[in-house]
Formats: sequence, structure tokens, C-alpha cells
Amino acid sequence: MNACSHAYPSQQTEYAVQHSMLALRNIRKSFGSTIAVQDLTLDVQQGEIFGLLGPNGAGKSTTIAIATGLVAPTSGEVNLLGQGSPSQPSVRRSIGLAPQEITLYAELTARENLLFYAALYGVEHAGKRVDELLNLVELDTRATSRVSTFSGGMKRRLNLAAALVHDPKLLLLDEPTAGVDPQSRNRILELVRELSAQGKTIVYTTHYMEEAAKICHRVGIVDHGKMLDVGSPRELIARHGGSSAVTVTRSGVDERVVTVDPAAEVARQLAIGGATGLRIEQPDLESVFLNLTGRSLRE
Repeated sequence: MNACSHAYPSQQTEYAVQHSMLALRNIRKSFGSTIAVQDLTLDVQQGEIFGLLGPNGAGKSTTIAIATGLVAPTSGEVNLLGQGSPSQPSVRRSIGLAPQEITLYAELTARENLLFYAALYGVEHAGKRVDELLNLVELDTRATSRVSTFSGGMKRRLNLAAALVHDPKLLLLDEPTAGVDPQSRNRILELVRELSAQGKTIVYTTHYMEEAAKICHRVGIVDHGKMLDVGSPRELIARHGGSSAVTVTRSGVDERVVTVDPAAEVARQLAIGGATGLRIEQPDLESVFLNLTGRSLRE
């Protein structure tokens, strides 16, 4: 079956429709003759970390923009928190957005940036809230430093803090670890887990498959504006990852054996004897991504 024509299993139930934090129904968005999103339906549940994966130009950022009300869909329905459309200010206030582009003022300090966003949202006790967030993202010691002096990882962490300043229930993170150092990436992933454990709902777009596999409860893979499949990383790997392979080395020559039971194949190779090396390759989320979206380069 062609991967792009695969119909993903229905995730919808009456409970999901009523209790979704984010519900997209048959969303379509076109820009002139270009269709960015095609008949996309999705439910994201409270406390869930939902990964939205896809190649460049697949429609991820457009979907995020529609979910926040920044872009109106050509057709279809968006419902947040079971309360209504993001075009309603009272509903939109429940959203926190950390876009891929850093939305900070370089010549303001970290604290001044957060105070500015707190003022926009009318946050009470803004100073206390800002101090809490600086401590959360481990920038309290750099509170009075200008953002222009920050590393990429520090800017990403402060960008996340800005999205949290009004204590939103739904957090949309678009490539939140792009271009950061390993320590900052690890801290951002820890923060996402902590926020989920506190009951916040998170939609997380990334190009890093290992991140999605590590932190996401469910993942949706999008390409050409269509949702190809939805499920937990384990479910998607079982459906689309393909077979495992065992590579055995004998007399300096590698032999690769594709198998559905790598443990049994390893036992068989050991019984044959003479192996100087054994390597098991198992499918992962990257295998799923490539099998569904194809392996050709995207520009």
C-alpha cells in the first residue's frame, strides 16, 4: 500500500470529542492554488504530550497557526478546551505558543522580556510569576542580562518561559530545541515532561525523532497536509517500522539477515559458530517516518 494513502485508525470517541483540549475537525487550508492542510482531523487530550512530525512543508506550522487562531482555516472546525474557537479572546488566552522563531527582544534583559509578556496578558503579581519562571528554566542567575548576550539554548529556554507566563492550559511548542546545545535540549525535554505531569497539554513539533520517541505519549505524522497515522511511538513502530535485521561478521565479511525475530536469529547465528561480531538493527520512529513520508530529499 502506498504510505501516503494509508488511512490512520480512528482516534475519535464520544469522550474524546467532549474532553479534547484541542480538537481539529476536517481542517483544510489553501493559499491560492496551494493546499497546505487537507481534511486534517485530530484530538489532543488533557495532560498529553502530542508530537506532530512531518518533513519541511508538510503543513505542521500551518496546523499550529490554525490551532492558535493566527490563521483561519478555509474549512473545518477548531475547538479548544471544549469551549470554542481560538478566535474568541477568552479561549485564546488558554493557549501558550513558543514559535520556532525566537520572539524575544534582544536589548531587553531576560526579566524585562518576561515582564513585558506578563503585562500583555494582565498577569497579576507579575514579578513573582516572572521570578518563578526564570528559576524554572534555570535563568535566574542571568535575569538582568540582555538577551543579546544569550546562547541559542538560553534563548530557547526563555522563549518557553514567555509562552508560560500567563499559565496556559494548552502549550504549543514549534521546534523548541532547534539549534540548541545538548544540555539545554535535555533541560527543555525535562521541562516538557514536568509540565505534562502538572496537567498541561502539549503539542510538540520536532524534526528530532528521538525526542518524540522519548517524551510523546502519541505522535501524528503529517505529509502534504494530510495526517498519515496517529498512535503511540510503540504502535507506529509496530505498524510501519518494518522488520529487524541481524548483521553477523565472519572472516571479516558481514552478512545481513532481515528477520521478524532478532533474538531467535542471534541464537541461530551463535549456534552456527564462527561469528566475530553480531549487530541487531531494530526499527524506530525514524524508520516509521521515512517509510510513511519517503526517503527523497525535501527542499
